[in-house]
Amino acid sequence: MVEPEDLPPLSEAQLEIMDVVWDRGEATLGDVWSLLSSRRPVARNTVQTLITRLVEKGWLRYRAEGKVFHYSATRPRAATLRGLVRRLVDTAFRGSSEGLVMALLEDKPLEGDEAARIRAMIEQAEKQAGEEQGR
Repeated sequence: MVEPEDLPPLSEAQLEIMDVVWDRGEATLGDVWSLLSSRRPVARNTVQTLITRLVEKGWLRYRAEGKVFHYSATRPRAATLRGLVRRLVDTAFRGSSEGLVMALLEDKPLEGDEAARIRAMIEQAEKQAGEEQGR
């Protein structure tokens, strides 16, 4: 998985920690460990090592308040996820967005009004593409 080009890739475990930080805006080691350990067994030292690596890689920054470190993301979630999906499309689907969508639809049926929301997004993207071509 590759994210914004100027940062190293995130592992699945690191992405899980980033999700906690993105959800909270800022989180301490204790916050992250408490949440992750409520989902599955994970050692506090493991979480601490992963957070340290995220700081070293440039994904997290921190501020110290006494002996407590408060971590926040250096990149927004949306930009990171766009990079992940772009890399997935480029590598797994040879650049075909259609291939990605077909794989998703074959694997899991749409629920509720997902189809309508997706259609609206496609229409908006087509409208924007048309406007950009007209410039």
